[in-house]
Amino acid sequence: MLSAIAENLAAIQERIRSACLRVGRDPAGVRLVAVSKTVPAERIREAVAAGVTILGENYVQEARPKMDQLQDLSVSWHFIGHLQSNKARVAVESFDWVHTLDRESLARALNREALKRGKPLSVLIQVNVGEELSKSGLAPEQAPALFRAVAALEGLLVRGLMALPPYFQEPERVRPYFRQLAGILAQLHQVAPHPEVLTELSMGMSDDFEVAIEEGATLVRIGTALFGERPAAK
Repeated sequence: MLSAIAENLAAIQERIRSACLRVGRDPAGVRLVAVSKTVPAERIREAVAAGVTILGENYVQEARPKMDQLQDLSVSWHFIGHLQSNKARVAVESFDWVHTLDRESLARALNREALKRGKPLSVLIQVNVGEELSKSGLAPEQAPALFRAVAALEGLLVRGLMALPPYFQEPERVRPYFRQLAGILAQLHQVAPHPEVLTELSMGMSDDFEVAIEEGATLVRIGTALFGERPAAK
């Protein structure tokens, strides 16, 4: 008998497959980032046993103890929260990807740490497509300049873009924002020194990942649909 997490994962994978087929995409081109914020290590272990291979964490200080408990697992850790420059060292030590690069000062801090360790870091540039004051990310028109600056740094590998668009109850209303991010990536391709590695779009969450996939998402960040509702903050 499958666990609840295994059942949820199977359902998500089927929804990913169906969304890809609707638009003629290969389902293998979409990867699930299991958002494990507030999820205890034993439940994360259950998800990995069911087939999860990428874990996304929002807070360095929360992630590190879980990493210690799960170091026997073969998984990739992605940082998906707002990152302060003073956490650059521990971020490079702990994570394989950072999805939320949104300023040159952070890029330079990450680059220094990556070069010290001889460990190139895959990064995504976070774009605030909704231009919401409450969210991190740079304005869409600023993306080309930051991309050029980061692409020149030897310790970082820019793999694509990430966005956290405005929330709507109707997923269709989010589609223009996903389409906008894909359009920005296409523009960057024209000036990228290595366009073959600039392929990733981290967009789409539990409520809207199917629409994101239809618009080109390659990384979907899913927590609630996999692990269930998180306890309300006290």
